[in-house]
Amino acid sequence: MELSVSWHDWKRVLQKAVHAAEFVGLSDDRINDLACLVGEILAKDIDPGNREQTLLNILWNEADENDKKVLAKLIVRMVDKPLHS
Repeated sequence: MELSVSWHDWKRVLQKAVHAAEFVGLSDDRINDLACLVGEILAKDIDPGNREQTLLNILWNEADENDKKVLAKLIVRMVDKPLHS
């Protein structure tokens, strides 16, 4: 399955998910754990729909478990601030 969403829209979806998790009181560690789980699902089951998602997919597939945690944490940090194009 391909994820046909623009980079900007994809970041907005992730931002809403992170803000919802924060709103219900999930800790930063739990949010990052969930981000790793989502990363595993996306890398395994979803074909990237744009070049940014392709790059993230390549990085994810080359990463070890610690690298994946760092990458997921960085993505959470990226979307947990105002969006820029």
